[in-house]
Amino acid sequence: MLTANMVTASPAAASGTYSGRAYVYGTGSHTDDWNDEGILQRSTHASSNATCLWQAILYADGKLTSPSEIDGVFGTKTYNATRAWQQTETSEWGADLEVDGSVGEETFTWAGRYVSYLSGSTAAGQTLNLRYVGVFGDVTMRRLPDGNYEFIDGDGAWRKAGYNYRSCS
Repeated sequence: MLTANMVTASPAAASGTYSGRAYVYGTGSHTDDWNDEGILQRSTHASSNATCLWQAILYADGKLTSPSEIDGVFGTKTYNATRAWQQTETSEWGADLEVDGSVGEETFTWAGRYVSYLSGSTAAGQTLNLRYVGVFGDVTMRRLPDGNYEFIDGDGAWRKAGYNYRSCS
């Protein structure tokens, strides 16, 4: 569950080796699941459930201030919140991130450092329950037997973290 204690870049800047999958995806240990995710920015996957997952992370870290901002649309607020997140991670935690407002390989990989194991199995065909641990709240997620990620949105509904559609609002 998303909880809180009530808080365009150039393509090269957001580059990375994208798996090309339709969903945020992983296998084996969850620690490197987000190393090959797609780009999220105002011109790429800008209206998607993957963006909604990213916004939930920004909210958990206090960079978005209202659950209503978790709508799956990568607009100006999400762009600015992403830049603020990247700046904090770089200046306070030693990340080597370009502060460009885009979520590419480096930003996704760095965010993956805050995903922790809750329960389940890393074996193929099993469900793995995970949590993004933010500064002000957490985002509950699960990796399904097919490797695709789901997360609980601000309304308490499970949403698949897809790149090519938006069902969160």
